[in-house]
Amino acid sequence: MGKVYPEGVTGRLKQFILDQPVYFTATAPLDADGHVNVSPKGHAGSFAVLDEWTVAYLDWTGSGAETHAHLRENGRITLMWTAFSGPPTVVRLHGRGEAVYPEDPRWPELAARFADADQPGIRAVVLVHVSRVSDSCGFSIPFMDYVGERPLLRSYWDGKSEEQIGAYIDKKNSASIDGLAAIDASSVVPGARGTAAAG
Repeated sequence: MGKVYPEGVTGRLKQFILDQPVYFTATAPLDADGHVNVSPKGHAGSFAVLDEWTVAYLDWTGSGAETHAHLRENGRITLMWTAFSGPPTVVRLHGRGEAVYPEDPRWPELAARFADADQPGIRAVVLVHVSRVSDSCGFSIPFMDYVGERPLLRSYWDGKSEEQIGAYIDKKNSASIDGLAAIDASSVVPGARGTAAAG
């Protein structure tokens, strides 16, 4: 049976979250005709529990920026973990999120929580203020073996200049698929042009 945890992310639940090699984020625009987005997240060490009601994850530059656009517009976010081994469990954190970029005064303190924060291609730390913590059965989730990390995202950005990264963000991350403003490259890379759509 599912349970809500009024004490937040603590104890066994916290350890379960930190032990999982993959999790998912879900966001949506306010427009009823807009696209709901679900993103898989991985990379060991890229997720942190800051306290019982605050979590954060290190965000790499990718081919889209739906989460950034939705958080910028309305802040709603759900994170979900599921057990692919051990007892069947699904954990969800509902809350409000924000993307914290390298230009933000909070960046040094947040980035210090992640070993990879200074790597090329890191565009933000997504900070989530959790309002609801719950679990449910994962009876239909299959068993799957964890083989290892994929190095492709890290290796893609290795050797890329700040100018190249800024140009990529300008081209692929400035707006959502619904046209919402997403990421201004100048907030990630010093000196970048910054072409995020007006939001």
